[in-house]
Amino acid sequence: MKKYILAVLVDNKPGVLTHVSGLISRRAFNIESISAGYTEERDVTRINIEVSVEDDRELEQVVHQLGKLIDVIKIVNLGQVDSIVRELVLLKVKAQKETLGDIRNIVDIFRGKIVDVSPENVVIELTGSRSKIEAICEMLAEFQIIEIARTGAIALSRGPVPVKNM
Repeated sequence: MKKYILAVLVDNKPGVLTHVSGLISRRAFNIESISAGYTEERDVTRINIEVSVEDDRELEQVVHQLGKLIDVIKIVNLGQVDSIVRELVLLKVKAQKETLGDIRNIVDIFRGKIVDVSPENVVIELTGSRSKIEAICEMLAEFQIIEIARTGAIALSRGPVPVKNM
């Protein structure tokens, strides 16, 4: 299975995200992650979708089907252009006074931030590639990860041309 990140610009209306995700899932394609948010234009929402498909033909089918939706303005496969891909994660890790220094060192190495501390745990914020996030999770596993919240992949193309003009 190959993973692709699609930037989908849609009309900012209720129910559009449901239509987009429903269309993909009805076609039995797996959505690895999906996020939606405002853009620089008030009436446009950007949906970042990471999908798993067998081959490029299946990806073309996904894009073609999405293009049929009335609220879809533009679809760009960010895997075809030079892009910056990031994910945000919040990790709640068990911590005591004796382990806090070791946890802090790991967080510093990964350029993360400790955003909350209690007598029993810490909450860590980290932004980066999927491999970076998986690596810090592996390092922190020995301290016992209590909870993880991940945003999934979001992406922007490099250079001056925005998705809406591609």
